[in-house]
Amino acid sequence: MNRTIIRTIIAAMLLIAASAASAQCTMKNTAFKSGESLTYNLYFNWKFVWYKVGTASLSTTERKYQGHEAYRTSLITRSNGRLDKYFIMRDTLLTYISKQLVPLYYRKGAHEGKRYTVDEVWYSYHDNRCKVRMKRLHNDKSITHNEKTSNECIFDMLSLFLRSRSLNPKGWQRGHQIKVEVAGGRDISPGLLTYKGIENIKADDGKKYRCLKLEYAEWNSKKKKYEKLSSFFVTDDLNHIPIRLDFNLRFGSAKAYLTSMKGIRN
Repeated sequence: MNRTIIRTIIAAMLLIAASAASAQCTMKNTAFKSGESLTYNLYFNWKFVWYKVGTASLSTTERKYQGHEAYRTSLITRSNGRLDKYFIMRDTLLTYISKQLVPLYYRKGAHEGKRYTVDEVWYSYHDNRCKVRMKRLHNDKSITHNEKTSNECIFDMLSLFLRSRSLNPKGWQRGHQIKVEVAGGRDISPGLLTYKGIENIKADDGKKYRCLKLEYAEWNSKKKKYEKLSSFFVTDDLNHIPIRLDFNLRFGSAKAYLTSMKGIRN
């Protein structure tokens, strides 16, 4: 009985310590809820012409992660036969994030062309610091591991995307920037979110939406500068629904336009 009590006390103390360490990275979720489901059409630019080449879906549900309440969000992209002739794209991104929008786990399986890789990131919090364990399965089946610890909050692409939806843009001027640290399967990269103003965007559901435009850039250590990777347009309301997403890819550029939404929070 005494051993059981001691173990319970130790477990509680560890939980409190972990909660305190991650508290610095918490943020109130104002934008989405469990059950939200968004679908998109994918377009690819080929010789200055845009072709519809597939679909994408973004869904969020409540799940348990290591015994704790969390959100499970997945982003799935699937190219069709038109694009497969030139370049296969089958990406599945998965993230677990706490109810306070603190990253817990990330996985990206990317089948792009003849290349298939899997990135995984595990997060832990201690002494007001964030530690990430990273793993990459390469196309040749080799595996690399890496660990990094930072005094700053660290995110992956999907948890950063979810978190950015709860940002309050009131008072922002065009060019407002937010610096972040983003983990992949191999290392941490400095990232930069930049507010680019308001635009009206027509979605593939036939409606026009007033949107905030945000650009995401990542530091290129070889070129010693930030390079834009994507832009996303989110509704100028509490939901911040992504209406259009633009991607700069290794083999060209792509866009995703919203076709439907359900389970919206606000």
